[in-house]
Amino acid sequence: MSDKKEPQRGIDQNLTYLKLSFMHDNYQQMATEAAKKHYSHVDYLERLVEGEAAMRRDHFIERKVRLARFPVIKTLDQFTWSWPKNINRLQVQNLFRLTFIKEKSNVIFLGGVGIGKTHLASALGYAACLKGYSVLFATAIDVINTLTSAQAAGGMKQALKKYTRPALLILDELGFLPIDKKGADLLFQVFSLRYEQGALVITSNRAFKDWPEIFNNDSTLTSAILDRVLHHAETVVIEGKSYRMRDKIES
Repeated sequence: MSDKKEPQRGIDQNLTYLKLSFMHDNYQQMATEAAKKHYSHVDYLERLVEGEAAMRRDHFIERKVRLARFPVIKTLDQFTWSWPKNINRLQVQNLFRLTFIKEKSNVIFLGGVGIGKTHLASALGYAACLKGYSVLFATAIDVINTLTSAQAAGGMKQALKKYTRPALLILDELGFLPIDKKGADLLFQVFSLRYEQGALVITSNRAFKDWPEIFNNDSTLTSAILDRVLHHAETVVIEGKSYRMRDKIES
């Protein structure tokens, strides 16, 4: 006696083998709907394929966001524009067109502590992920510590690839903690390798004239870094008091 469920079992097995999970989970339900609404075979197939493609796009973006290692997901819509004393809103909004990534240029957010630099940098990174770009978020000190450990273990070349491969590298909190000569040299390698090869977003609480203090008071190295960072770059200056301290400031 023939097994009437065999064709269905064959479809399930083949869809599983082809890793078409949306189709596997929805083809029967959508077939019932198609019959009720008199869809053509092509319309039915189109809806199945659209669902599979949409799910894969979602998984693709989720993976991009996970690999970016954002401390917290931020968006431009969440930014409180009224808080900074001074910020060029149109300039910032224009950055979210993400043309700077295509042009492999840089964005530098400068300003005091707690006024939204990291928020905007993270939001740019998240927007880039949604467009399919590879992104990595890291603090300057994390980069130095990772490269220092890799250098000691003989894995410097591979470790550098971590920071040179992404289409966008977000380097947060540059200048918040002192950097010794070795750390400055390591960051210089990252800047040099990414120069005109990939986009970079930097947040810093130091004006450019004070950057020698960041890099162990090495004016020569600092000049070389600024030359590479600022050659193709847009600087966003944000002025104001810390948003995180707003309750104490307003009381």
